[in-house]
Amino acid sequence: MTDTQVAAKAPGGIRVGVQKFGTFLSGMIMPNIPALIAWGIFTAFFIAVGWTPNPALESIVGPMIHYLLPILIAYQGGRMVYETRGAVVGAVATFGAIAGSDWLIALLNEDLVAAGEKEIGQIHMFIGAMIMGPLAAWVMKKLDALWEGKIKAGFEMLVNMFSAGIFGFIAAVFAFYVLAPIVNWIMDLLGGAVGWLVDNGLLPLTSILIEPAKVFFLNNAINHGVLTPLGTAESAEAGKSILFLLEANPGPGLGILLAFTLFGVGAARASAPGAAIIQFFGGIHEVYFPYVLMKPALLLAVIAGGATGVGTNAIFQSGLVAPAAPGSIIAVLAQTARDSYVGVILSVVLSALVSFLIAAVILRASRKRDLAAEAAGSDGFATAVARTQANKGKSSATLSGLAGAGAAGGTATLTAPAHTIERVVFACDAGMGSSAMGASVLRNKFKAAGIEGVNVTNKAIAALDGSADLVVTQQQLTDRARQREQSAVHVSVDNFMNSPKYDEIVQMLLVQQSADETKAEHGEPTDEGAGFVATPTPATDAPATRAEARAAAAAVDSGAAASEGVLTQGSVRIHAGSVSRDEAIREAADILGSAGAVTGKYYDAMLTREQTVSTFMGNELAIPHGTNDAKDAVLASALTVVRYDGGVDWDGDKVTFVVGIAGRGDEHLGLLQNVALLFSDEEQVEQLKRAETPEELYTLLKTVNEG
Repeated sequence: MTDTQVAAKAPGGIRVGVQKFGTFLSGMIMPNIPALIAWGIFTAFFIAVGWTPNPALESIVGPMIHYLLPILIAYQGGRMVYETRGAVVGAVATFGAIAGSDWLIALLNEDLVAAGEKEIGQIHMFIGAMIMGPLAAWVMKKLDALWEGKIKAGFEMLVNMFSAGIFGFIAAVFAFYVLAPIVNWIMDLLGGAVGWLVDNGLLPLTSILIEPAKVFFLNNAINHGVLTPLGTAESAEAGKSILFLLEANPGPGLGILLAFTLFGVGAARASAPGAAIIQFFGGIHEVYFPYVLMKPALLLAVIAGGATGVGTNAIFQSGLVAPAAPGSIIAVLAQTARDSYVGVILSVVLSALVSFLIAAVILRASRKRDLAAEAAGSDGFATAVARTQANKGKSSATLSGLAGAGAAGGTATLTAPAHTIERVVFACDAGMGSSAMGASVLRNKFKAAGIEGVNVTNKAIAALDGSADLVVTQQQLTDRARQREQSAVHVSVDNFMNSPKYDEIVQMLLVQQSADETKAEHGEPTDEGAGFVATPTPATDAPATRAEARAAAAAVDSGAAASEGVLTQGSVRIHAGSVSRDEAIREAADILGSAGAVTGKYYDAMLTREQTVSTFMGNELAIPHGTNDAKDAVLASALTVVRYDGGVDWDGDKVTFVVGIAGRGDEHLGLLQNVALLFSDEEQVEQLKRAETPEELYTLLKTVNEG
């Protein structure tokens, strides 16, 4: 890799790293927001300055924030790393950090009292929980791997229980003596920095960092790693905190969307009113991010709006009693402290007004240019939505709906290129799962539409060689694919099974085919090949002629026949209830492992793949599989099919069928392509859902395999 390539990759690598770190912190905090809200209600009503002071019920406030909330966070963090076993040792270890902090504070207070100075309060171990919970779980996981398969039969439970208990004890002692002093120092440092900003009237300047970070999904590390712990500690002492409003204020986003409603053009203007309702009342701030990305100058509007809101709250000394999540005006008002309603409401109104006025000036100044772009059929809104989803790192139902609304009000369709489309490549990270299924679905659509001579293949992004005419990727991967196929048409989809973009591709090729046929009738030359018959191109592995395309299809058929043993009856299951996404991936990995198809490392590779790009395919189907770097963990090709009648929440999408994949060579692709065709038909999906036994479900799947 050259120095130039490294330099080009570095910013993206840093951004992705911050995103992953922030997402991990968010994964620990967000499931526990209900507990924070409950604590906030106790605080708002029962402390001395609350709505209905009650000394008896006020006694719940301290233990909840000092013990319950950090333990819940640690439990969730440990569970994310190593399921329930990791959750338990993470919680035990974090209790050591809590006790260690209290012990240090008690010693310090003895010295302060002796010196005639004021005692300091407790330090709540939110940061300690976010460190110790996952860390203890990770170490436990590594320790278990050391003696996996080496325990004598009949002693497994004894070893598992005592190993976790003994390690929990050791981790708690470590947290008591080592982690607690570090976290106390960190909290003192962060608290001092925020105090300095407040004392010097500089807190509004935090919007310079927070508002752009939100747009690029880099805010979670700041919000959950700093603002939530500090805000909660401040609220426990003062009954409210301004820190909860630094990021949650819905005013700046509302101002941007109102400006687009009045002064925007095309799809952005058409979708802005609906987005404003979702953002302001639903609290889904990400819906305004594409509008800012369309015009980066609008960052000035959200920064100024955010700073206005923070300044207003600082002047009125207003704040919330607990985090407002999601950042809806309803959640903000529900968490507003008793004496802060005027300041909080004014902060929202004024921040929206300032953001609106600045955005309006920017939009009016570029309106003529925007109208010209719209007339040319490109207003950039669909691209901005795709960039937003790429920044987020995974698909979003809200953003996909926003893109759909924009398309309904504008012109977000594919434009035919100047050259004939002969080679279509579906590309994904590993090139063995989702892309293979997408290629199969589109190939079937081409056949139904009568389009011939267009070769459809699937590849890993790393294998793209510059020979493709059109490349289809999931939205998060389009930029990577564009770097390797710079001359190709690129189409971003939110899932590979039933994207509406497929119909646009079919329509585009039908238009091109019709144009070529018309040229042929008049004796005119066609674009690079008549009737979509590809001309041979050296140095490419894609079939270049109709004969070669037919040979490729025959190879797919033979692959299907060769893969009959890839899916066995023992690898098909039905569960009445529901599980989490990671639990479903774990079961798929365990089945593959039991079949002798993968090693124990494959599960981690499947999780890594999911963190990079979701394997949700559409039509209630997900196909978890490892990354391209995990090929050494695959011993043989195999598929698993598990139906969860209670559904699986797959990053916001409902999944009923989880098809686990381990692919060695191309043995599994024939069956996988047939599965894709099966799941692209909603009636057949319903038939699979009606199967009453695993045997019946296997029979339906086996029939497809044989077909």
